[in-house]
Amino acid sequence: MKLYDSRRAPNPRRVRWFMAEKGIEDIEIVDVDIFGGQHRQPDYLAKAGLPNVPALEIDETTCITESVAICRYLESVYPEPNLFGRDPLEAAVIEMWTRRAEMLLSTPLMMAVRHSHPALAAIETQVPEIAETNRKGAERALKVFDRRLAESEFIAADRLTIADILAVTGIDFARMVRFRPPEELVHVNRWLKAMMARPAAKAGV
Repeated sequence: MKLYDSRRAPNPRRVRWFMAEKGIEDIEIVDVDIFGGQHRQPDYLAKAGLPNVPALEIDETTCITESVAICRYLESVYPEPNLFGRDPLEAAVIEMWTRRAEMLLSTPLMMAVRHSHPALAAIETQVPEIAETNRKGAERALKVFDRRLAESEFIAADRLTIADILAVTGIDFARMVRFRPPEELVHVNRWLKAMMARPAAKAGV
């Protein structure tokens, strides 16, 4: 298998972090230069179907995009440690928090960066109002996560799961625009410090 990756993008980092937590080391990493437009070249589009990273090439005829879909596939191939749920109820709770982490937190923070960081003007028609609206939305969402983390060490279960990976990679990506959770969100900040201290936090950065 080959993972088409970009060290500058947040979604591929989700997969690298996931792989690091599982100790997956037998997948070839292929760097894609998104600022050079390599993801839009015909040979890449023939594999991935869309100009997106990451993409996991499983064989000559099968390539998966979308970071969570890739992680789900890897979970089935490398089942331990479990990061998606051990039984139907736990899997549903993890899915719920994964959706919240992506829709309420990570995606808004990514949009805030894409529409405000000067370096990304090369690949994005930036609209400052989009950046500000999404940043405020993420700030509101962090209060939800702070309440959750007041009662749990991790976001979705009694251990790290895919929900934690989505949330932390989104927050850490937003450092590019000097975003950090407010100090009064003590539970989020406790969790964030612990997440960034994990060896997998250094995966691919």
